[in-house]
Amino acid sequence: MKLTQKLAAEFIGTFWLVLGGCGSAVFAAGFPELGIGFVGVSFAFGLTVMTLIYGLGHISGAHFNPAVSVGLWVGGRFESKELLPYIIAQVVGGIAGASILYLIASGKPGFELGGFAANGYAENSPGGYGLIAALICEVVMTMMFLMIILGATDKRAPAGFAGIAIGLGLTLIHLISIPVTNTSVNPARSTSQALFVGDWAMGQLWLFWVAPIVGAILAGLIYKAFFNKD
Repeated sequence: MKLTQKLAAEFIGTFWLVLGGCGSAVFAAGFPELGIGFVGVSFAFGLTVMTLIYGLGHISGAHFNPAVSVGLWVGGRFESKELLPYIIAQVVGGIAGASILYLIASGKPGFELGGFAANGYAENSPGGYGLIAALICEVVMTMMFLMIILGATDKRAPAGFAGIAIGLGLTLIHLISIPVTNTSVNPARSTSQALFVGDWAMGQLWLFWVAPIVGAILAGLIYKAFFNKD
């Protein structure tokens, strides 16, 4: 597969992740009569990933997340030469998704940007969780997400079920961590929203790059050390 095709798939996949996942939070989560809430948002993120794993996974591997690319690289599943291009495509795709989300959301009279589904800690945490709690949460959640991905895509795993495991894994991660950080585990997703919110979101963005990358590296090292086939 040509690199340009892979990058296009990563762009579209991350675009859909941000538009679908963050869009559910911006448009529907605040309307109790729709019955979505944070549980619905959790499933929205899981469904966006699941649909594109089956839709575009055969082209790019369906990373849609810089932390996933780093974790697969550390785990020996991804080539070094493609790492930076993938991350760039993911970030640009996320920004494009957030841009479309903003254009739609701002079309409503009385629109206020607010948090715009951005990630945060302390006073910007949905549950008021502090920096250390947010850091631990994002590291551990990303580490477990990569463990699921590495395991589900292992050649020894049952074929055809990786998308379900990964999608449901991301859903569970959101159910756990939305109250803590509004759930990142994805630097591209965090960057796309922070650019529009600015201010506090940009000031706290560093955590949502550092913690997911650290978690992904840990998962790659652990899987490679203990679970790779001899």
